[in-house]
Amino acid sequence: MSTVAWSPVSLAVVSAGVVRPSPTRRLADWIAEAVCRSLAAGGARAEVEVLELHRLTADLAQHSIQGRASLDLREAITAVAAADGLVAATPVLATSPGEVFDSFLTVLGHGVLSGMPVLLALDSSTRRQPPDLAQMMRRRLTDMHADPGPTVVIAGPADWQTAARSDAARLRACIDQAAAELAAAMRSPRQ
Repeated sequence: MSTVAWSPVSLAVVSAGVVRPSPTRRLADWIAEAVCRSLAAGGARAEVEVLELHRLTADLAQHSIQGRASLDLREAITAVAAADGLVAATPVLATSPGEVFDSFLTVLGHGVLSGMPVLLALDSSTRRQPPDLAQMMRRRLTDMHADPGPTVVIAGPADWQTAARSDAARLRACIDQAAAELAAAMRSPRQ
């Protein structure tokens, strides 16, 4: 009888939702659960750290003005830097990601995400999403030397309605696909 060796990996989940309860946070949680299931199926155990950026809004503003990072902001940066993989979930406001998410990426700088596998999730307030937004976010992550996964999870208003079963199934399938891709990348050596 063989025993599966459970090797721990670290998953950072960044949620930039601004309202409470946040659909962006709910989306991030669903994705994190799917990533953990995928990792467990491959014999790995995930240690998950969730960072809610709305709690760092004042810290990010202070950093922008004074150039100093608070203890909470430094701890968030350290958690992301130490992770084997990252789930980055942001609301989409008009045709751009949330400002808090954008500020956090700026604070991270170019070296923190080098080689990091990233699953990008966008919580859109409209059903029709500009097709270039996901590509713009992927380019931004690539410019930071991160390794964004091929599948971007995009959730719209219909995805949050329990009556929209076909949309919910579509979203779950997309989440499962993206989670499997991230889990596989997390198990590979970081470049």
